[in-house]
Amino acid sequence: MATQASASPLPAGVTDPNYKPPPGRLGNLTVPQQHALDTLRKRLQDDGLFVPERMDDATLLRFLRARKFDVEKALAMIVSCEQWRKEFGVEELWNNFDFKEKALVDKYYPQYYHKTDKEGRPLYVERLGLLDIKALYAITTQERQLQRLVYEYEKFLRERLPACSRAVGHPVETSCTILDLANVSLSNFYRVKDYVMAAASIGQDRYPETMGKFYIINAPWAFSTVWTFIKPWLDEATVAKIDILGSSYKDKLLAQVPAENLPKEFGGLCQCPGGCSLSDAGPWNPPKEPQQ
Repeated sequence: MATQASASPLPAGVTDPNYKPPPGRLGNLTVPQQHALDTLRKRLQDDGLFVPERMDDATLLRFLRARKFDVEKALAMIVSCEQWRKEFGVEELWNNFDFKEKALVDKYYPQYYHKTDKEGRPLYVERLGLLDIKALYAITTQERQLQRLVYEYEKFLRERLPACSRAVGHPVETSCTILDLANVSLSNFYRVKDYVMAAASIGQDRYPETMGKFYIINAPWAFSTVWTFIKPWLDEATVAKIDILGSSYKDKLLAQVPAENLPKEFGGLCQCPGGCSLSDAGPWNPPKEPQQ
C-alpha cells in the first residue's frame, strides 16, 4: 500500500509487503512533489527533450530530489546532462566500450561492484590505497578510466539496479560504497586528484541521487587534509551519507553488509574464485545453470 499521505501510487513490480518508500519517491510524494514531477515531465515533452527510455518518473524524481524539487533547476540539470551525454558519447560507449585492460587495472587500482548490502543495494568497492599511478597509466589512460566509470554507471542503472530491485521486491535506486584508503599516500592522491574530482563531478551532476551509503575505511591521519580539499566539491546531502572510519571498521561494515557478501579482506566471508574484484557477482549476474 502507498503511504497514506502520498499523492502517487507505488511503482509497478513491488512484491515486498513491508516496503515503505522513502520521502520523495514514488509511493511517498506530497501533493507539491507530485505536481513538480508532472510539471517537469510536461516541460520536457513540450520542449521536445523527453527521452522515454531514460526519463521514467523514478529518474525524473532523482533529478528533482537533487535540486530540492525546484522544477527550473531540475530541468536545467537534465538539459545539461543531455548535452553532456552527447558530447561524451554515452550511447556509443554503452554499445561498444571494451575495457580490455580490466584485469591489469585491477592490480593497480581495484574498482568493482560485488553482491549487495542488507538493503539489497549493489556494493561498490574502490581500493585507492593499492593505487600504483605509474603502473596504472602505463596500461590505461585517465580518459579510458573515465569512460569505464561512465560505462559502469550506465550498467548500474540499466542492469544492476533492476536486477537488485527484482531480487528484493521493491525499487533499489542507490549503491553502498566502500572506499579503502589503506596505505594511501598523500602524494599518490594528488597525482590522481584530477581523475577523482572528474569522477565525483560525473557522479553528482550526471547520475544524481545514486549514492546510498559511503564508507571510507582505513582513513589515515593525513586524510583530514584530503577531506578538506574534497568536501567543498560535494553537496550537503552527499556529505551526510559519508561515514569516515579508521581501521576499526569491521563491525560497522558487517552491520550494513551480510558477511557472506563482504569480501574477506574487509572482514567478511566471501572468497570468490579468481577474486571478488573480478567476479562481478550479484543479482545482475546470476550463476549459470549447469548443463544437463
